[in-house]
Amino acid sequence: MTEDTTITQRAGAAPTSRTRAGTRRALVSSFLGSTVEYYDFLLYGAAAGLVFPQLFFPKTMDPALGAALSFVILLTGYVARPIGGILFGHFGDRFGRKSMLFITLMMMGAVSVCIGIMPTFDAVGLAAPLTLVVLRVVQGLAVGGEWAGATLMAAEHAKAGNQGFAASIAVTGGPAGSVLATLVLGLFAGLPDGQFLSWGWRVPFLLSAVLVIIGLYLRYRVTESPDFTRAQDAGEVRTGVPLLRVLKRYPLSALFGILAAAAPLFMQALLAIWAVPYVAAQGVVPRQDALYMLTFSSFVHIFAIPFFAWLSDRYGRRPVMLAGAVISIALVLPMFALLNSGSYWLVALAFVLGNPIIQASMYGPIGAFLAEKFETQDRYTGVSVTFQLGSLLGAGTAPLMATWLSSLPNGRGTDNIGWYFIGLTVLAALAVLLSKETMRRKTAR
Repeated sequence: MTEDTTITQRAGAAPTSRTRAGTRRALVSSFLGSTVEYYDFLLYGAAAGLVFPQLFFPKTMDPALGAALSFVILLTGYVARPIGGILFGHFGDRFGRKSMLFITLMMMGAVSVCIGIMPTFDAVGLAAPLTLVVLRVVQGLAVGGEWAGATLMAAEHAKAGNQGFAASIAVTGGPAGSVLATLVLGLFAGLPDGQFLSWGWRVPFLLSAVLVIIGLYLRYRVTESPDFTRAQDAGEVRTGVPLLRVLKRYPLSALFGILAAAAPLFMQALLAIWAVPYVAAQGVVPRQDALYMLTFSSFVHIFAIPFFAWLSDRYGRRPVMLAGAVISIALVLPMFALLNSGSYWLVALAFVLGNPIIQASMYGPIGAFLAEKFETQDRYTGVSVTFQLGSLLGAGTAPLMATWLSSLPNGRGTDNIGWYFIGLTVLAALAVLLSKETMRRKTAR
């Protein structure tokens, strides 16, 4: 088997290992674990535009430059994510998914606590932003190994025909983490500036320790992936380097996966990181209310992602994702018009249009779309590399690209961002169109 091998082709190999209780534990563990991971990761993104430019760079620095440098540090986490995907994917394909997910969660929690207690530029000078870079890289390595592992644990525990929905449960950890991150940060953002910048912003990072303990307990209880166990028992788990096998056996699958993921991930990061400080700077929506708008849209997002994944289980990954591309192209410029409307409620509507509709319509099926392209023994690495490179291309560059494009002297402002997103979406649609349909409605159970 080579390109676009389906996960469902092997779904019936070990039916007795897929108990309902085991599947439920895997889904809950994947969802809550991913929620904790992305709470930590996206909390940094939310703070990058609101807090870090003022605290971790010289006060004499131009605020715009401080914000740009903060987003550059943000980008280092995305650069590290593919490396983390390769690292944890390698061992996840050799020794199993469960242990890798345990390690990544501990790493994320440790980093968030360290950010919550680290000194500012006034206290230690250049050591402050340099420490932030190191912590962000470690955070990126952990998330790079987390997403694929959590998605596969959910999908590989599910019965045939439900892989899209099951994989999306782990994927919804992203918006769920965003809800928690923006809600908690929003609560403290209502403090007077002096208190918020002194200690208020630190509390959400420190609260991560509680969430990590809960997540570790849940991951301890979940069983190893049935697909991996079956492949291991059958002697199909190979030695060697999984990355080299992925590059040799699945080059088109990897390329199409990267392009398909980039556009929806760009929109996710744009709204989670760039849009809140942009809206707050206009003076129409207070900083705290902008965070709450993002929180509400992310909450709706939690239900939108499984809905589109469920559609892909019924009608196929390609039709749903191609329809999502059409929806995205049609609605992105109206979304920016709402964002710039000067109306409180229309700005709120822009967030709802962007996350649960534009982003989720392509992103919902992405977990199964990627997982079904690789065989079990290469799947962790394959999914990690494709998704994380797509994340680097889309989400990692989003704040910097949006800041640059909106400031171009052509007078089009945020429309430049919209057209850039349309270009990414066209590439994503072509990648999906050229991919084989991997959903099988009738499979062995």
